[in-house]
Amino acid sequence: MRFWKLHGCGNDYIYVDCFRQPMPHDPPRLSRAISDRHFGVGSDGLILICPSDKADARMRMYNADGSEAEMCGNGVRCVAKFVYDHGLVRKSPLTIETGRGVLTLDLEISNGKVRQVRVDMGEPILQAERIPTTLAGDPPLEVALDVAGQTLRVSCVSMGNPHCITFVDAITDAHVLGLGPQIEQHPAFPRRVNAEFVCVNRPDEVTMRVWERGSGETLACGTGACAVVVTGHLTGRTQRRITAHLPGGDLQLDWSERDNHVYLTGPAVEVFTGEWPEGNC
Repeated sequence: MRFWKLHGCGNDYIYVDCFRQPMPHDPPRLSRAISDRHFGVGSDGLILICPSDKADARMRMYNADGSEAEMCGNGVRCVAKFVYDHGLVRKSPLTIETGRGVLTLDLEISNGKVRQVRVDMGEPILQAERIPTTLAGDPPLEVALDVAGQTLRVSCVSMGNPHCITFVDAITDAHVLGLGPQIEQHPAFPRRVNAEFVCVNRPDEVTMRVWERGSGETLACGTGACAVVVTGHLTGRTQRRITAHLPGGDLQLDWSERDNHVYLTGPAVEVFTGEWPEGNC
């Protein structure tokens, strides 16, 4: 099986072209094996690029633990790059079917290749039962969450996948590596949750780190950054248009007043291609 490795701000996935080769017979098992950074290729998960009857392509994504996720903002940008650069569909904008629905992506082309992508991520989901969380509020904003003997003030939103945001004065490993896994598994989140820790530098600029559901800490999280601009604005901390600094690079976010959609802009980079043994697919 031929695979490609791409990343968006260091949020790296293994991509399989299911237009031109068969779908892996056991994607969860493949994701666990190929994502292993010691015994596999190494990645935050697996993304299958598939035909779609309602868009230019369909994205199916699996976390490093094999669980299937609804959406990945960095991943969908890389899907658009692959679809365009490898000649599956040569146009801009592109439409990609995801677990969130069909998204529209505008491509920035340089020397015949996609360099950067702007994604219409749709409207944020603010109803607690749809996020989903048992915390109070639509959305829950600055509500108490007891974790590991501490009481955090958290805000929650979904961008097709659930996010729990904690604003802090300074981000530490104790937050991300210590509290992150416990927030992910907290009973207040029936489908688990992505945990973001955010420091607001200015109303138009934040620094953040993310513990991702099913993958652990990643260098960037596109949907998490989208959730941050929404909760940041709703709690009066940020403007509707911000730059998010993540360990892997910067993302641009715009929560539009015109249509209530969140727009995510960032790079997409192809790293290399290789062959994975057929018996391990």
